[in-house]
Amino acid sequence: MIDNRNYIIAIALSIVVLFGWQYFIAGPRLDAERQRRLAEIQATQQATAPQGQGIIGQSVPGQVAPVVGLPGQPNAGPASPQAIASGGLTGFDRVTALAQSPRITIDTAAILGSIGLKGGRIDDLKLRGYRETVDKNSPNIILLSPQGAEHPYFAEFGWLPDVAAPVKVPTADTLWTQEGFGSLTEGTPVVLTWDNGEGLVFKRTIAVDQKYMFTVTDQVTASGGRAAKLMPYSGVRRVGTPTVSGFYILHEGLIGVFGDEGLKEIGYKQVADSREIKAAKVAGGWIGFVDKYWATALIPDSTVAMQPIFASQKSGLIDTYQTFMVGDAVTVADGLPTTATTRLFAGAKEVSTVDGYAAQYGISRFDRLIDWGWFYFLTKPLFHLIDWLYRFLGNFGLAILAVTVILKGVFFPLANKSYDSMSKMKKVQPEMKELQDRFKDDKMKQQQALMELYKREKINPLSGCLPILIQIPVFFALYKVLFVTIEMRHAPFYGWIHDLSAQDPTSILNLFGLLPYNPNAYIPAVISFISIGAWPIIYGVTQWMQTKLNPPPPDPIQAKMFAFMPVIFTFMFATFPVGLVIYYAWNNLLSVAQQWYIMKREGADVSFFNKPAAPKKLTA
Repeated sequence: MIDNRNYIIAIALSIVVLFGWQYFIAGPRLDAERQRRLAEIQATQQATAPQGQGIIGQSVPGQVAPVVGLPGQPNAGPASPQAIASGGLTGFDRVTALAQSPRITIDTAAILGSIGLKGGRIDDLKLRGYRETVDKNSPNIILLSPQGAEHPYFAEFGWLPDVAAPVKVPTADTLWTQEGFGSLTEGTPVVLTWDNGEGLVFKRTIAVDQKYMFTVTDQVTASGGRAAKLMPYSGVRRVGTPTVSGFYILHEGLIGVFGDEGLKEIGYKQVADSREIKAAKVAGGWIGFVDKYWATALIPDSTVAMQPIFASQKSGLIDTYQTFMVGDAVTVADGLPTTATTRLFAGAKEVSTVDGYAAQYGISRFDRLIDWGWFYFLTKPLFHLIDWLYRFLGNFGLAILAVTVILKGVFFPLANKSYDSMSKMKKVQPEMKELQDRFKDDKMKQQQALMELYKREKINPLSGCLPILIQIPVFFALYKVLFVTIEMRHAPFYGWIHDLSAQDPTSILNLFGLLPYNPNAYIPAVISFISIGAWPIIYGVTQWMQTKLNPPPPDPIQAKMFAFMPVIFTFMFATFPVGLVIYYAWNNLLSVAQQWYIMKREGADVSFFNKPAAPKKLTA
């Protein structure tokens, strides 16, 4: 009776864990992801890309989106942490927001967008090589959007005046003039100018390479005996808290590397609570925002000391986040141009591209823009192995299977020792059961008898665990690679799997596609785990097979719990990216084959459907 009661309690607790995990973690994440994708797809479908050459999109009458102002001087560049206003979500669609300023087209092989002459910001960017879904006709990913759009996200550059001797500098409302005509392309930079009418002429040169790196050079020249003290700045601003995937193994938020201080990863809530986080002034480093697959990062001149700041301010219900770098004041003398150069990375976190920029420009730890995690020394080499196998096999799914086989081969000696110990443990299960029954009222004598049994049979109970513990960091690193790298995004496998980074599209609720409806469209996210796909079920079967081969725990309640765990994990894995599910299922299957062979060789029972062995009578 007690065992049955405990068993019921154990099952009830397992169900609570499953529903709790789904309600607090997987469900909200799935709901947020659905809403984000729907909003972005709708916004992108409404938008039209800038066309033609040179200045486009003349201003239209109507409301102009509010802008952030400098302390003491409204609309004069970036905000201080104390003076950030969110700008709000104005209700404009993206087309209307873009039309608030004449624009210069950005048109390269990798990106499409525009620069607003009003403010001179880089605030409109789409990624040509990436789309919202696996459908080749789905909208391109929108990375940057202007003030007044649904989700403003943009980069700005310029000069801050000395408070003691203020002068007119370009602001968010400044209308720049383009020198000449033409779009910004890989081989043709654009030059913007503005005269403050008081003896200072500002020039901004913007160049872009064949991928995602902009180079922005701001120059100011004084004339007519005029002189001024100015501080160069660059910033990236994001209005509204973005939807994040919500996995603890991935950082999405604000990020930076500043000299010897190392990598700083700041969450949106952390900076919203603090309002301002400053790092020490440093020459060299970078600062920006990272999403799962996309990023923006400012890389100032490494020879100039800059003050990095993470900041946030709430306006109504909207939080605005900003990363920016401010340099020391420089004197602009009559006739002597003063320049400040900043690079802006805005694009996809492709490993080869990010590593290439780190090497090309000597950017310290720029590869950490990709969240390789604590096991960096394992994670990145594993990615390069998978990437090499992909180039050889032509399919990331096959590369995942191949690298799992390689890792199994590397760890075979350790696994052999572990499974050998498990075989011996399983062989003596009847004797262990008899000892437990004999000394069920005397736990000390029971433990002594078990130790004598282990000694006689030359069994070390820990030898089955230690090899597995050694392998955990490697397999966690592999899990990390499959989850965080963009190279796996929208990568197909075979059959019904067209995107390894998405959930298995099949469902047991429509008999895996035999019935003509999509249950995932009607099921609330909080119970989405009931729509189990084919691969999670395959994983569950392999997990059950491995559980059956392992020696059961001595405690009967623990044994029943372990027997029930494959079911729990099957439901949990239903919402995981299918690439991870395939990896775990394949890894389990290889483990089962390896364990079955070793245990068979040692004479242990390897039947999956055997009844519990009767206790073996031990001689006194």
